[in-house]
Amino acid sequence: MKSLKLSILLLISIFVLTLSKAPSRDRNKKPYKVVCYYGSWATYRPGDGKFPIDFIDPYICTHLVYGFAGLAFDNTIRSLDSYLDLEEHYGRGAFKQFNQLKKQNTELTTILAIGGWNEGSIKYSAMAKDAGKRKIFIDSCVKFLLEHDFDGLDMDWEYPANRGGVPEDEDNFVLLLKEMREAFDEHGLLITAAVSAGKGTIDTAYDIPKISQYLDIINLMAYDYHGAWESVTGLNAPLYARPDEQGDELFLNVNFSVNYWINQGASPKQIVLGMGLYGRAFTLQNSDNNGLGAPSTGPATAGPYTREPGTLGYNEICDFLKGGDWKVVVDPHQKSPYAFKGNQWVGYDDIESITIKVKYALEKNLGGGMVWSIETDDFLGKCHGQKFPLLTKIHELLNGEIKRPPTTPPPPTTTRDPNLPTPKPMECKQAGHFPHPEDCTKFYACVPIDNGFKVVIYSCPAGTAFDKSARSCTWKDGVNDC
Repeated sequence: MKSLKLSILLLISIFVLTLSKAPSRDRNKKPYKVVCYYGSWATYRPGDGKFPIDFIDPYICTHLVYGFAGLAFDNTIRSLDSYLDLEEHYGRGAFKQFNQLKKQNTELTTILAIGGWNEGSIKYSAMAKDAGKRKIFIDSCVKFLLEHDFDGLDMDWEYPANRGGVPEDEDNFVLLLKEMREAFDEHGLLITAAVSAGKGTIDTAYDIPKISQYLDIINLMAYDYHGAWESVTGLNAPLYARPDEQGDELFLNVNFSVNYWINQGASPKQIVLGMGLYGRAFTLQNSDNNGLGAPSTGPATAGPYTREPGTLGYNEICDFLKGGDWKVVVDPHQKSPYAFKGNQWVGYDDIESITIKVKYALEKNLGGGMVWSIETDDFLGKCHGQKFPLLTKIHELLNGEIKRPPTTPPPPTTTRDPNLPTPKPMECKQAGHFPHPEDCTKFYACVPIDNGFKVVIYSCPAGTAFDKSARSCTWKDGVNDC
């Protein structure tokens, strides 16, 4: 009789747990995941580097990740740029625009990333070690995600037990994910994590079998193996080791990282292979010594769009290469190119090396591909006559041709009253935001599409008008001719 009662109680518990688990908000129906991080600060970049949300092609990724939210002093999740992210106080409402992309592609899943390199590790360590603080954080995340219509959270804690963290972070990260899983399942929310590819960090930060129980996707950041923090040149993301490498150098490649995560207990299908749509760049000590392992004096000159010494977006790199005078070399062992001109040197990925990496991911039976980040691809199609050439190649190799709905034909023309003035045209010669020709409280965006542009009209918030010089809405009394 006692065993019967226990069995009944167990069945009731399972039934209650089943009822409390909502259907997953993951809308993806494709065989493989294409996870695309979006660095929201790209909307502030100058010229052809500017990348607002309406430049995102909602059909080119299966999962879009918005970077970044942060951790507030009270252990709640918070916006790091409330003017950009939110609509309150005449904000630009990027969260809303980002999640409205799901109206165009109903199979798109949107995720909010919290953390990132600049957020550091210390405050996440302090939150994760305290049960009460963990609950505050998790409850705030659920509320925040649902309020803004995100489908999940990407934990980008860089990194547990590192950068000021404590050894106990490894266990506390497991507790955090376990409790998060219980709360998130009630709403069908996803939990993903951006994780390190470095052996030393992996060994101290992650209990891989345990965190794998609670994560829907493991985004393996298989890049930044080398950079200008080192004294010699090296590729951003070599696929394999070179024959002359030894010791710890043998850990600094994609193949080692993937195998290490799998051998330590991660399911291959959980792992999504991260690929960098950017390069790591150096200034050579001697321009005649320009191979791999050549001495450098520090980071290369900043690019015109990313404006960060030592880092160049693929859109910047392909612009440089198109201009000539750069020598490109593909390392036969590491399967990625590097290029140099004078004392400037950059290691990066191109269409050919990305192809090799995706085929490698398929051979290893991984769950798909991830990119950091969508706004440094050649999104304007300046170099290859095709927008998003790297990301397009990843999608096509994993999931076949990108299928978009047919373009809606324009409405039938109607006879115009000849007594009315002829409206001024809204011309698009380049991507960006431009003043509406008839109404100073409106503006239009020229969005690249196929071989031309799509015009999207926006209205400024009440009391504001479009400022031509700032290319954004501002108070009306500060705008001339309005």
